[in-house]
Amino acid sequence: MGQMEQVLISVIMPSYNAEKFIVRTIESVLSQGYINWELLVIDDCSNDNTRNLVNNIAQTDSRIRLVVLDKNNGAPAAPRNIGVQEAKGRWIAFLDADDIWHPDKLEIQMNEIHKEGAVFCSSAMLDFTDDRLLSFSKPGDIQVKNISFCTQLRKFRTPTSSVIASRELLLKFPFNEDISYKAREDFECWLRIHEKIGNSIKLLYPLLYYRIVDGQISGAKWKMTLKTYMVLSKYRLISGKGLGWKVFYYVVTQSVYSIYFRIFKKSL
Repeated sequence: MGQMEQVLISVIMPSYNAEKFIVRTIESVLSQGYINWELLVIDDCSNDNTRNLVNNIAQTDSRIRLVVLDKNNGAPAAPRNIGVQEAKGRWIAFLDADDIWHPDKLEIQMNEIHKEGAVFCSSAMLDFTDDRLLSFSKPGDIQVKNISFCTQLRKFRTPTSSVIASRELLLKFPFNEDISYKAREDFECWLRIHEKIGNSIKLLYPLLYYRIVDGQISGAKWKMTLKTYMVLSKYRLISGKGLGWKVFYYVVTQSVYSIYFRIFKKSL
């Protein structure tokens, strides 16, 4: 990758009682071809074996750092914000404690960020239930799509564990820590960011593998629809105006896209 290999990426991983999957998730970071990264595991007061597992791995690799919070926040927004503040890298990548990255994820995205002059980059993803069945192919030419504020409103196809963004941008637009935004704090944050910027891209190749646990999609569809409605109802544009009647339209279209891509395509 030449020059881009010298750019430090800070990987932010919130954790809470993640002992079942976090080792496999960290292994997917260790497997990256792009080696100039640091991993900050921000633990939200786990009461299982999560911290011991992370500490054991950190003893073998100085790039991994465990940050233990003083109190449980009940949602990933605060741990992510703290991770961004603690980060040393110019670029931030997010990864939830049960998801898995393609081994070439960081390298491919940083190449495209450099090529396109982007400050925000996401990728497509695939759902999985058993990581033993995963296989990673070498991608060829990858289609790149520009993502606008309107795209976020209509489709919200920005998986958080696929995102790489500039630290400067994320410091200006932190996640909303209001607990009522839980599970949709990322959607609201990406909306605010995309209303302000014009150089966001999405790579239409699955560099993220999203773990589905115990019927997660079907059981959460209605709850997520209500959360989306709440976020959009409260959202205020730069002008100070709300979205008005468009809220209903965007909630319906997002739900349709979500059902189609997550149920039938097993991807996003």
